[in-house]
Amino acid sequence: MACSTFLCPVASSFSQKPLQSTFLHSSVNPSLLTLNILPKKLRKPHQLRSLVVAKSNGSDSADVPDRLISALCYFYPFFDGIQYGKYVITQFYPVQAIIQPLVPAIRVFKSFPFNGFLVFLTLYFVVVRNPNFSRYVRFNTMQAIVLDVLLIFPDLLERGFNPRDGLGLDLMMSLDSTVFFFLLVCLVYGSSSCLMGQIPRLPIVADAADRQVL
Repeated sequence: MACSTFLCPVASSFSQKPLQSTFLHSSVNPSLLTLNILPKKLRKPHQLRSLVVAKSNGSDSADVPDRLISALCYFYPFFDGIQYGKYVITQFYPVQAIIQPLVPAIRVFKSFPFNGFLVFLTLYFVVVRNPNFSRYVRFNTMQAIVLDVLLIFPDLLERGFNPRDGLGLDLMMSLDSTVFFFLLVCLVYGSSSCLMGQIPRLPIVADAADRQVL
């Protein structure tokens, strides 16, 4: 299928990519656990209310701003690896329909060669290493960063093995398409889970993110 009009300028700009929780899983409600160990004489209604509020505002809370920031972080690896979808995007219209609303943002992201590196530094030092952000935000941001770092491996493979035709080209197209669909699934799953206040744990990268977030 021919490349659609809105994707041609973007597809032509997809050059090679430069070499660039454990949370509380108890089934018992923590606030209820706290209340159960209090003496009965301290369990007055106004005291119970204040304890619940204090717990909801803890460092692991996921309020609306936290959810939005976390959801947006998953666009970073997807934008950075969008070039791996060059075969899929030009051949399947449903994928084009999904990508179309993101084209302006992708063009801005790809407009400067070092944008990806600058975003990496910003997310890591301004968000992940900033204790003012909740652990929820820092964990999801670190997951997005680790996912982006993993893109180095298909990039190295593509640079070292760049067939023009035949079986080698078919294998490279399959690899690129697999990487693209993996990034797309991570974007949809990660962002939607964050918007609902859930904790997405991406395969491969979740454990690495846990180790980096204190």
